[in-house]
Amino acid sequence: MPTGPQVILILKIAVGLVTALLLASAVALAVKKPRLHGVLNSVLTLLTLVTVILFEVVIRFLGVDVKAHMNEEARFALRIHLCFVIPLTPILLWMLISGWKRRIRMHLAVSVLFLILWIGMFVTGMFYLPHYDQRPADNPVPQRNEPK
Repeated sequence: MPTGPQVILILKIAVGLVTALLLASAVALAVKKPRLHGVLNSVLTLLTLVTVILFEVVIRFLGVDVKAHMNEEARFALRIHLCFVIPLTPILLWMLISGWKRRIRMHLAVSVLFLILWIGMFVTGMFYLPHYDQRPADNPVPQRNEPK
């Protein structure tokens, strides 16, 4: 069974890969390939939803505690991170459906909100959530300059 730090690291890798897909989607739009943009966004949405479902299975059914290895600062960062993540899924679905229906104005408006949430999720997740154990060791090893 994976540990909390391992789950966080796997999520960071997944977010990095999906962000690359998001950038590729933006490039497809910039070079006037709207069909490719749509396909990439559909794949991005599918991968994101699968990741969210798998994450919920890991923490709810397998009982992996993803907060046990975090100190108070990291737990606060997690709460901020969730402020971006929780609304991201419905916004992602709204953006996908508006794109499928070719509701361009709505799609553009929702995409701005989506990008704000995605950037917030990316920054807080990649840079503020630890994928290593932050708990103090039972027997800390003294440093060289510390008195014994």
